[in-house]
Amino acid sequence: MKRIHDFTHYSFFTEMSELAVRHGSFDLSLGLPDFDIDERLKIFLKESADLDNHNYEPLAGSPLLIENIIQFNSKRANGIQLRTGEVTVVPCATFALYTVLKSVLNHGDEVIIIQPSYYTYGPSVVMNGGIPVYCDLDPDFTVNWEKLKDCISEKTKAVIVNSPQNPTGKIWKQEDWSQLYELIKNREIYLISEEIYDTYCYDDAEHYSSVLHPELKKRTFCIFSFGKMFHTSGWKVSYMITTEELTALFRCHQQYISYSANAPAQYALAKYLEVFDPAVNKKAMQKKRDIFNTMITETPLQIEQKSEGSVFQIVNFRSLSSTMTDVEFSKWLTVEKKVACLPLSAFYHSRQNSDYIRFSFAKNDDVIIQALEYLQKHL
Repeated sequence: MKRIHDFTHYSFFTEMSELAVRHGSFDLSLGLPDFDIDERLKIFLKESADLDNHNYEPLAGSPLLIENIIQFNSKRANGIQLRTGEVTVVPCATFALYTVLKSVLNHGDEVIIIQPSYYTYGPSVVMNGGIPVYCDLDPDFTVNWEKLKDCISEKTKAVIVNSPQNPTGKIWKQEDWSQLYELIKNREIYLISEEIYDTYCYDDAEHYSSVLHPELKKRTFCIFSFGKMFHTSGWKVSYMITTEELTALFRCHQQYISYSANAPAQYALAKYLEVFDPAVNKKAMQKKRDIFNTMITETPLQIEQKSEGSVFQIVNFRSLSSTMTDVEFSKWLTVEKKVACLPLSAFYHSRQNSDYIRFSFAKNDDVIIQALEYLQKHL
C-alpha cells in the first residue's frame, strides 16, 4: 500500500481547481467541461428511466449499445470493423485499464508507460503486482523508438499508449503503430491503447486506431470513453474492444470487480449514438483550441506545437521565469494571475520539474476568452 502513496494523487490535480475557486481565478486546469451536454442525451436518459432500465445489463453490456458501437466504429473515416464478441461495455476507462492489467499480469511483470502520461497508469500496474518502466518522450514529445526498444526486457508484459495523448495532444499515426509492432512482434507483449479522445483529432487529422493494424490487433486492448465523447463522465460508461479470445480473458476478471456499467445510461448512450455526428464534436472543440491558441500569442507564454488532438494544450512558460519550478509557476499563475493550469511534471513519475504547463480548452468560449484577456493584460 505504501508504494501507491508514492505516486501523484488526484488531490494534486484538484488542488489547482480549489485554488482557482478560493482566489476567483479562471479554471483551465482540468479537462472537465463547464458547458452542458446535448439536450437529446437528457431526453434519452429520461426515456430510459421510463422504460425501467434499472437492473443489471449483461456482463458484455446492453445489446443495443454494443450494436450501435459496432455501427459507429464502422462509419469512422478510418473504419473499424467489429464483431459482437469483441466489444465490452465498462464503467470507465480507468476500470478497463485496471482490469486488463489484472487479466494479463503476473507478479513481477514489467509494463512500459510512455510519459508524460495520465496519473493512474503507474498505480494500476503496481496494484496488480507489476513493475512500471517509464519511457520518456523526446523533447518535442515524439516517441524515441530506440529508447523504447531499450525499455523492453524479458519481463515486459505490456505497453500502455494514449492517443490522442493527455497531456501533450500528440496523435499516434498508422506508421507509429507499425513501428511499435515491429518492436514487440516476436515477444508476448500486450498493447493497452487508451484512445478516449478519439473524436478530438484536429485540422486534417483523423483518428487512426491501434486495432486497425491487423497483427497488432491480436494483442491489443483498446479503450474508449463515452464520458469524453459526450461530456458525461459522471454517467460512468465506456467501452473496450479486443479480440474474442482476449475479451473472454477480460470478462473473466471483470465479473468479479464491477460486473456491468450504469444501465439507464447505456440505453441513453445507445440511442444517442444513432444521431451523433462526430464532425460536429470535432468542429466545436477545435474552435475552442483555436480561440485559446490565437489569444495566447498575445502573451509571453509560448506554444511550440499546436495540440493535434485531445482537449489540452501545453505551453512553455520559461520566458516568464527561469527559476520557478513548473509547480511553483502553476500556483503563481493561478493565484496571482487568476488563470489555473497544471504543471507538466504532474504527468511524470520521474520528474519534479519541466518547462511546461497544461491548459484545458474544454470550457465555454466566454471563459477561454475572459481568461486569455486577463493574461494579455496582466502578464
